[in-house]
Amino acid sequence: MTITLISFLVLIFSGIPIVFALGVAAAVSLALTTEVPLVVIAHRVYAGLDSFPLMAIPFFTLAGLIVEKGGIARRIVDLSAALVGWITGSLYMVAIVTGTGLAALSGSGSADTAAIGSMLSPEMRRRGYDVDVGAGLIAAAGALAPIIPPSIIMIIIGLSGNISVGKLFLAGLLPGLLIAAGLMFVAWLFAKRNGAAYRDAEPFALRRLGRSLVAAGPALSLPVVVVGGIAGGVFTPTEASCVAVIVALLVSFLVHRELRIAELPELVLRAASISAAVLIIVGTANVFAWLITSQGVPALIGGYLNGMTDQSWVFLLLVNILLLVVGMFMESFSAVLVLMPVLMPIALNYGIDPVHFGLIVALNLSIGLITPPYGICLYIVSIVSKRTVGQVASQIWRPLLPMLIALALITYIPEISLALPRLLMP
Repeated sequence: MTITLISFLVLIFSGIPIVFALGVAAAVSLALTTEVPLVVIAHRVYAGLDSFPLMAIPFFTLAGLIVEKGGIARRIVDLSAALVGWITGSLYMVAIVTGTGLAALSGSGSADTAAIGSMLSPEMRRRGYDVDVGAGLIAAAGALAPIIPPSIIMIIIGLSGNISVGKLFLAGLLPGLLIAAGLMFVAWLFAKRNGAAYRDAEPFALRRLGRSLVAAGPALSLPVVVVGGIAGGVFTPTEASCVAVIVALLVSFLVHRELRIAELPELVLRAASISAAVLIIVGTANVFAWLITSQGVPALIGGYLNGMTDQSWVFLLLVNILLLVVGMFMESFSAVLVLMPVLMPIALNYGIDPVHFGLIVALNLSIGLITPPYGICLYIVSIVSKRTVGQVASQIWRPLLPMLIALALITYIPEISLALPRLLMP
């Protein structure tokens, strides 16, 4: 066990990609501490990928790319402007509502952040808004994608923790909306206190809202079909991912007519490339997780925690601290695949609902998307906003605060995340 963990940490801090750190650490440990042949690594990689739920990843990824390319994202922005453009700090509000809407369509935080930032950052600069505050809010809105279904990270959490992906999807809805509301409050408070530039909101117009709703209606059918189909037992999450691609194609080709058939091969290749990068991590992480489990690491950590406390709330506090720190330094897919096999058995011993625990993990790692030094959404929004990472990071505490408050509420009030799964998928 010691050799496994030391090898992994040395490789991580040496700067090599996580996929190689996982695989090489497992190989070194097998070679030095066991007589198991190294060919087992290939078998475990294949076993880690031989899973029907994992097939949802490339299809949800492709659906998200079609959403971006087919004009759907722009119509979500227009609808958001009609809904909240009359509120003080209107562009901040539009960014947050758009992020919430796109999270229900793409499942990719980095893609949503890039789309929102490229559309709204120039307008924020033109109107005299604080671009760094806006960039932080855009990054936080993009970080809602791992929480609001369809979420790729929840598929990984469900697979590694043996949790129903459908229930995890439903568990993320109310927490996602709670965080969005918190972000909007913080944005409104900042805008209210910082001058006339933020009071340029357009008056609410029911006619404009109606037009925007009609234009965005076909796009909004996508999350309704996906989540409704899963909750109603019509199809599995993997089948839902295929349905998402079909709906996105129909809307882009037949309704908006902004996607050309000639562009499809490029989108398919991009989806394959993104999915391959995720799935190779899944494969090598399965080797690493199998190794540390076989060496008794979960039992050892569980015994240590039980020696510290027999209170589940203390365990959850320690898990939140651990995951927040890990999210600052490690990519979320890798963090899930390494930590879930260790933490899930301990959580079950404390009597914590697995769906609730899976949602806590997803929320912690979504916060990691905006926290330096790793936060990928932070880097992306800095690029598209033409600001340095340091400038945006100096204001990231504003959206981080409501996200941490929401994390505390969701951690210690399980019904926030469990109400919908218990109601719709008992």
